[in-house]
Amino acid sequence: MKVGIVTSFPDDPGAPHGGVEAVSVHLVRALAQFDDLDVHVVTAGRSCSSATTERWERVTLHRLPWAGGSVLRNATGAGRRQMQAYLRELKPDVIHAHDTYGLMVTGVKVPHVFTIHGFIHVDTALRGGVCSMVRSTLWRWVETRGWAKQPNIISISPYVRDRLTGIARGAIYAIDNPVSDTFYHVDRNECKGVIFSAACISRLKNPLALLKALACLREEGCEAELHLAGTCQDADYEKCLVAFIREHDLSSKVKSLGSLTAPQIHEELSCASIFALTSLHENAPLSIAEAMAVGMPVVTSNRCGMPYMVRHGESGFLVDPNDPHDIARRLRQLLESDELRRSMGAKGKEIALDRFHPAKVAARTREVYLQAMEDFHRK
Repeated sequence: MKVGIVTSFPDDPGAPHGGVEAVSVHLVRALAQFDDLDVHVVTAGRSCSSATTERWERVTLHRLPWAGGSVLRNATGAGRRQMQAYLRELKPDVIHAHDTYGLMVTGVKVPHVFTIHGFIHVDTALRGGVCSMVRSTLWRWVETRGWAKQPNIISISPYVRDRLTGIARGAIYAIDNPVSDTFYHVDRNECKGVIFSAACISRLKNPLALLKALACLREEGCEAELHLAGTCQDADYEKCLVAFIREHDLSSKVKSLGSLTAPQIHEELSCASIFALTSLHENAPLSIAEAMAVGMPVVTSNRCGMPYMVRHGESGFLVDPNDPHDIARRLRQLLESDELRRSMGAKGKEIALDRFHPAKVAARTREVYLQAMEDFHRK
C-alpha cells in the first residue's frame, strides 16, 4: 500500500518545531515499520526553492516550495493546486493529510484521511491582536467547510469529535497522537520540588497562572521551583511575566529555559516532580502525553481536550486555569506526598503505553487506511 502523508515535516526530522511536526515524525517512523506500507511524506516549506526528493530511514520525503502568501492562501490557492498536481503524479493508494494540509487535499479522487490537530479559528480569537475576530471568523468559515467535505477524519480527542458534531459528514475515528518511544525509557531521577512546564510563552498557554500559583505556594511556606521551557510568541506578555517575577521576588524560584532539544526535555522530565500546563485552550497537547510516558503526575486545565488525557485523582489533577489558588492547592498536594506522585505517575505511564505509544497509534492508523480504501472502492 502506497501511503502519502501530507503534512508539516521538519527539515531536520531529529529537531521538529511544534506539535504537528513532532507527531508527523513519530507517526511516519512507526508506519514505515510495516512491511506492507510504502510511506511517502509530501510537505511544503519556505526553505525549499524547487521540488526535491530524498530518503529518510525507510521513508521517501518529497519537499515542495511554498507556493506563496499566508498559510490560509497557500492552503486554499496556489499551494493547493501545486499539492494536488504533485499527488496525481505520485499516485498514492491512500492520502493522510494533517492540519491545514487537509484543505489542500479536499476533493482529490483518492481515498483520503484527515487528522485535525487544532482549531485555528479558536486559537486566533484567544491570541487576540489586530483584527483577531475578523481573522477568526474567516478561519472558522474555511475550517468548517473543509471538515464537512472530508470522507474520513481522525479525531485526536473526544473534544475534537464533539466540536465536529453537526459539521462533519464522513466517518470519524478516535486515535490519539503518538509520542516518541524514547520517552518511555527515560529514567526518573527526581529533584523534589521542581515543577516543569513546556509551552510557548503566550497568553493562550497561560504560564502567568503558574507563576501566580508559585507565589501562593511561597506564601504558604511550600518550597517549589518552576522550570519554564518554550520560545516567546508574545513579547508584551513575556514582559508581564518578567514584571510579576520581579514584583514577587521569584527570580531564584523560576528558571526560563527557552527552546529545548529532545535530550534536554528528557532531562527535565527525568528530574521534575510534576509536569504542569495551564493553557486556556488545547486539543491534545503532546507535552502532557510525553510527561505521562515518562511516568510523571500532571496538573493541567479542566477544559477543552486536557480532561480527556488526564484522569483527575488518578494520573494527575485538573484545575481551573484562571484560579491560581486551585492550581497551588493541587501542586502542594502532590509536592507533599511522595506516594501520591509515584502512584499517579505510574498510572499515567500505564495509560500512555496504551494510548500514545507510536507502534499502537500506527497500527490503529493503518486500519483506518484499509477501511478508507475499502469504503472508497465500494462506492
